[in-house]
Amino acid sequence: MKYKKEKLLTQKIKHIDITSFNSVPLIESFDHMAFQSRNLAQACKIYDMMLKDKECTTILCLAGSLVSAGLKKSIVDLIKHNMVDAIVSTGAIVVDQDFFEGLGFHHYRGFVQADDNQLREMMIDRIYDTFIDEEDLRVCDMTTKEIADKMKPGVYSSREFSIEMGKYLQENKKNAESFVLTAYQYEVPIFCPAFSDSSAGFGLVFHQVDNKQHHLSIDSVKDFRELTELKVHAKETGIVMIGGGVPKNFVQDTVVAADILGVEAPMHKYAIQLTVADERDGALSGSTLKEANSWGKVDQGHEQMVYGEATVTFPLLTSYVYHKGNWKGRKAKRLNQLFK
Repeated sequence: MKYKKEKLLTQKIKHIDITSFNSVPLIESFDHMAFQSRNLAQACKIYDMMLKDKECTTILCLAGSLVSAGLKKSIVDLIKHNMVDAIVSTGAIVVDQDFFEGLGFHHYRGFVQADDNQLREMMIDRIYDTFIDEEDLRVCDMTTKEIADKMKPGVYSSREFSIEMGKYLQENKKNAESFVLTAYQYEVPIFCPAFSDSSAGFGLVFHQVDNKQHHLSIDSVKDFRELTELKVHAKETGIVMIGGGVPKNFVQDTVVAADILGVEAPMHKYAIQLTVADERDGALSGSTLKEANSWGKVDQGHEQMVYGEATVTFPLLTSYVYHKGNWKGRKAKRLNQLFK
């Protein structure tokens, strides 16, 4: 069956609103059950403990196709309601998905059985059952180049470039919700340790080719140093991890980096991870949280693995902490000010 492009790109992905439903009664029921329902209930309680702990800095780690799947507003609400102090993410979530939507573009409902050869001919990219217009993505690529072209040549952290992206969205009055924009407004730092593995990578390659002698580059070592400085400054920390991979490892490794530097930084006091990965092959995108204790990264006592898909578990988790309301007593940390 031959499809038309405009027919496939009609039903926009709608982002779930965690403020519109209260998952607390459901999670409290889960606490009396077993398997992953009880694990999720424990994770919810640990996240709520982070928000009650006035000394705790909360770091959100993001990996996977989250914004494209409808979780953008959940992340925006965590920032707006002071439930996250810093974000460490893959470049794809920040640029290809969130900044992309901040520019006014959309992800669309698709289907797994689509003819991928047809999609390629129509310049439609597929993420499982979600479609994206490749022509819109090219605009996103070139917008990162436009931002880079206007910046002073030199070496930047991804956090610094993320600030410029948020500033761009605000100054160009894009009437679209974006956690990159919200983080910029609330001075919440965003780190993307593998920043070039995204639409930004294409834009920055074009930027460097166009400006061979005087260009900017993103330094992942600077990312690591800044994130370690943040950990040392914060002391007590809690990490909320969706997926694993580079964001998870970078955050956990800050404790070891501080120790090697001879600077005091306690292990992460609280840690939860929502994942579908498996530990039996030694992977799990960087080990279980219990295993991380042997490396001196995560303290034992308030850590919880939840084995479940994030489009189900993350809204339940975030709705729980939102409706518990303990974020209301937190003071905004505005950690981007730490690096001025």
